[in-house]
Order: sequence, then C-alpha cells, then structure tokens
Amino acid sequence: MPSHPYLDIHPEVAQALAEQRPVVALESTIISHGMPYPDNVATALRVEQEVRAHGAVPATIAVLDGRLKAGLTPQQIEALGRAGPQVAKVSRRDLPFIVTRGAMGATTVASTMIIAAMAGIRVFATGGIGGVHRGAQQSFDVSADLQELARTPVAVVCAGAKSILDLPLTLEYLETHGVPVIGYRTDRLPAFFTADSDCGVDYRLDSAQEIAQAMHAKWAMGLAGGLVVANPVSAQFAMPRARMDAAIEQALQEAGQQKVAGKAVTPFLLARVSELTGGDSLATNIELVLGNARLASGIAVHYRQIGGYDAVFESQVHR
Repeated sequence: MPSHPYLDIHPEVAQALAEQRPVVALESTIISHGMPYPDNVATALRVEQEVRAHGAVPATIAVLDGRLKAGLTPQQIEALGRAGPQVAKVSRRDLPFIVTRGAMGATTVASTMIIAAMAGIRVFATGGIGGVHRGAQQSFDVSADLQELARTPVAVVCAGAKSILDLPLTLEYLETHGVPVIGYRTDRLPAFFTADSDCGVDYRLDSAQEIAQAMHAKWAMGLAGGLVVANPVSAQFAMPRARMDAAIEQALQEAGQQKVAGKAVTPFLLARVSELTGGDSLATNIELVLGNARLASGIAVHYRQIGGYDAVFESQVHR
C-alpha cells in the first residue's frame, strides 16, 4: 500500500486497500461548500452508507490540521459541515500551503483525485466535475479539475459537468487532453441537475463491469490520466431543463453584477440556483450524489475482480 509523509489513511480504508478490496473516494467540498448545514453532514453520511451497502469501503477525503486524509470519522465530517464555507476550498495549487499552515481544507475534484491516487484508490464518486466557465474566452476561467483528469489515473463518477458551465467547451478541453467521457446507459452528456444536454459523450457503456474493463485497459497500456463516467440523475429526481436554464441565467447575471469571481463563483451559483428553485435543486443534488456513489461502488467492485493493474497505476501516479 502506498505511503506518503503527509498522508493519513483511515484504518478501515487502509485495511481494505491492504486486502485489495474495493474502495470509493468521496470529496469534501460538497460538505463544506455544496450544501447548507445540517443537510451537508446528513448527505455525506448517507453517501458513505450507500457505498458500504453496495460492496465497497468509503474514503471521504479532506485536509485536517495540515494532514491529507483518506477516510474521515463521523466526527470529522460533522466538523467540516459545521464550519461550512469558512473552510478553505483546496485544489492542486493550494495543497502545499494548507498543509504547511496546519489548516483545515475541503478538497475539490482535483485535489480529491490527487489524494485518492496517493492512497491507491482508483474510483471516485462526486456530484459534478468543474469545467470551462461561460465567458471563458475572456476570463480564461477553466477548472483545475479538467487538467487533473488529464494527468491523474482515477475514474471520476459524476452527473456530468455542472450545468452552470459551458458544456461544449468543457468537452473540447477533455478531448484535447485525451480524457474519455463515458455515458453510463446514455448517449448524451448529463448536465448535473438534468439528465440530458445538447452534447454527446465519447462512449456509451451500459454496465459497471464494462467501465471497469475500460479503466483496466487504459492504465495497463500506460495511458496517463483518468476517465469521466457521466451518470444521469434518475428521471424521477431530475429538474425540468427549462426551469434550470432560467435559474442559471439569473444566477449568472447576479454573479456578474456582484463581481463574484474565482473559487467563489461555483458555490455562489449553486446556492443561488437552490434559492431560485425553492430548494428543489438541493434535493436533486442529494439524489444524484447517492446515485453516483452506487455506480462507483459497482465499478470499484468489478475493477477489483479484474485484479486492477497496480504496478502500472503506481508508475502513472508517480510520473
């Protein structure tokens, strides 16, 4: 099992990895910045339960007291949820500084992938990935999540890219950097709150086993980077597309008027969209994360049954 001087692996996670049992990484930004308290804590614990119920061990990832954590206790999840947006939102560039300050940090998709890879975890479930922001032709605002997907060998199970983003440009960026976008039982890219968008995916795969086989083949060939597994939110929980588009447009206008920028953009937009939809988008957010946890667990189980490809994985992580 990998060992790193700044990394602490929860004993349950460490035992699962040592025994080569399936583990699913979970991010912590959704706890601190994605939902209000106490919904955030309740959701994080439900997601962990969902992973366990489907045959894998959950590893919620964060930075606590300057230590990279792969696996949290319920008390640590509670502390993150109570602190909320006061917790630093940590991506790749921030990790060295949060560590050296001995601070608390909630990990984004990018930094969760980094820590998962350090620990030897191959599969990660989240809500939605970041991407190219609308108006990026002028702002150059592109999420670090996309570059991390190009370099770090972890499969990210998500409900597509957040619908507040420029989805066609996000797909173009991923294509340029060789990151495959897999639609789980769909030919279309999900748009987070809605099950469909105007965009296609690179490949449609209809089972967790097929996805695990694609992961194995990619890394066994020495190909760097991860995979996006786009899992549409269940139809019964999806938001009407027209309603979501109207709420997003209004939230974007307000963000521009208030000069919201940088890391504050996504939390502002998600919170405002939740307000504009009367909280309905929060309910959808919770359900899609649970669905992604179920699928990620199935993929992790099948990947372990295949046997993974640990030697190649290790060589990719340490490039």
